[in-house]
Amino acid sequence: MGHILSLRHYHEDVIAHVHEHAQMVINVSGALDFEVEGRASLLRQQHVMVIPAGAHHACDSPQGSRCLVLDVPDEQWLDDTLGTHAEASRRLLGTAAQHTLDPRQEQLVQWLAASPVADPLIARQGAILLLASLNASSPAPGKRLPFATLDAYIDQNAAYPLQVADLARVAGLSCARLHSRFLSECGQTPMDYARQRRLRHALYLLRQTSLAVGEVASRVGYNSQSAFAAAMLREFGASPRALRRESGDN
Repeated sequence: MGHILSLRHYHEDVIAHVHEHAQMVINVSGALDFEVEGRASLLRQQHVMVIPAGAHHACDSPQGSRCLVLDVPDEQWLDDTLGTHAEASRRLLGTAAQHTLDPRQEQLVQWLAASPVADPLIARQGAILLLASLNASSPAPGKRLPFATLDAYIDQNAAYPLQVADLARVAGLSCARLHSRFLSECGQTPMDYARQRRLRHALYLLRQTSLAVGEVASRVGYNSQSAFAAAMLREFGASPRALRRESGDN
């Protein structure tokens, strides 16, 4: 592991690996496709992805993105530098999750991104400030949304219309509370989250099966091929047929 803080540029080349330290990837500009332990998400500006130690993760950015990356040295570093904040940081870094920065946190990130983060003092103090700030705004232990249950429900009902009320019922929350929690915990609305999960499944079917495009569209809830093509174009920057050809070319 190199510096605690680094500014990195991501491109269309897929990076997939596991490392023994916890990491936070904070989007500064662009959009970054991310997957941690099989759960996909999209990082845009003001989004933070927490990657626990030992968690398999992959990412790529077809249009290019710039991110501030915090590599946590080890458990002892947390104790030595964060003091009473160390335990809260362990909880934060122990769960794979996407968070959204508030305006003050975003201002800190932008300042660090424009600073010489290779300087050990700036990197150390910047990392401490980021972790302490996120500790204060992260959900209490055991209170996160039941993403595994929600994912299973979305997958099982991928071919059918979904409403926020359906997901709220699964999560045991009101529609308004579910909407607020989704924005807080993964930076997306519930319907955007469900749509993105369905489209990623569609991408898998296009690349790994010979199903007709219309059949793929139907399996992820689109009765109109044109609407499906438009959704895939917005999400992945190419039509379903082009995405299938890209898979064949590779």
